[in-house]
Amino acid sequence: MKKLWLVLVCAVVAVGAFFMWSNSSTPANADSKPTGSSSVVVASNFQNGKQFETLNRGATEEPQVLEFFSFFCPHCYDFENVYHMTDEFKKQLPEGGKIVKYHVDFMGGELGSQLTQAWAVAITLGVQDKVAPLIFNGIQKTQTIRNLDGIRQAFIEAGVSGEEFDSAWNSFIVKSLTAQQRKLAEDVNLRSVPSVIVNGKYLVKNDGLEAKSVEGFIQEYSQVVKYLLGQK
Repeated sequence: MKKLWLVLVCAVVAVGAFFMWSNSSTPANADSKPTGSSSVVVASNFQNGKQFETLNRGATEEPQVLEFFSFFCPHCYDFENVYHMTDEFKKQLPEGGKIVKYHVDFMGGELGSQLTQAWAVAITLGVQDKVAPLIFNGIQKTQTIRNLDGIRQAFIEAGVSGEEFDSAWNSFIVKSLTAQQRKLAEDVNLRSVPSVIVNGKYLVKNDGLEAKSVEGFIQEYSQVVKYLLGQK
C-alpha cells in the first residue's frame, strides 16, 4: 500500500456563473448560450456588493483561490472542462499562492455525501486531475456511478488500486479532510455551486458579472479574481 500524502492544491471552479448564476440555493439556468462581443474589464470598477461580497471572516495568510463544486453540477463541469477556468486562475496567482477545490454535500443526496469523502481521498492520494473527469463523466454523462462501488471503480480506472482506495477511504486523514470541506461550506453559509472564494474572505458574485460573451466572461471572472487576490 502506498503511503498516503496530503496535497491541498486543487483546481478551481465551475461554470454556470456565465449563465446568470446566482449565489442562492436555486441552481442557475444554463439553457441558452451567451452571445455578443467581450468587453474591456476595468478593475477600478469592481465593487463590494456587486462583483464580489466580503465575508465576515479573516483572510488566509497566503493568496488562495478556493472553489466549491459538485460532481452533480453541470455548471461546474463546464467551468472546469469547457471554459478551463482553472488555467485562467493559475495565471493570476502571485508567488506563493494556491488553488484549492472542495466538494459540497447539498446535491445528490447520499451519493453526494459519499463524493465529498471520495474527493478527500483524491486529494490525499494526489489524483484529483485523473479522477475528476472520470467521476464527472460517470455522474453526468453515462450515469454509471450510482453508489460507492461505482466511485471505487472510477479510482481504479484512474490508476489507484482497490486496496489503496479502501485504505484511504477509512483513514483518519480522509475523514478529517471530509469534515473540513463540510465545515467550511457551513461557515460561509454556502447555498450554491460553483462558488469561488478568494483569500478566504471574498466571495465572487456570479450574478454580478456583466460579460455577454464566452471570452468576455472568462476575462471578467479572471480579472475579478486577480483583483481580489491583491486584497486582504
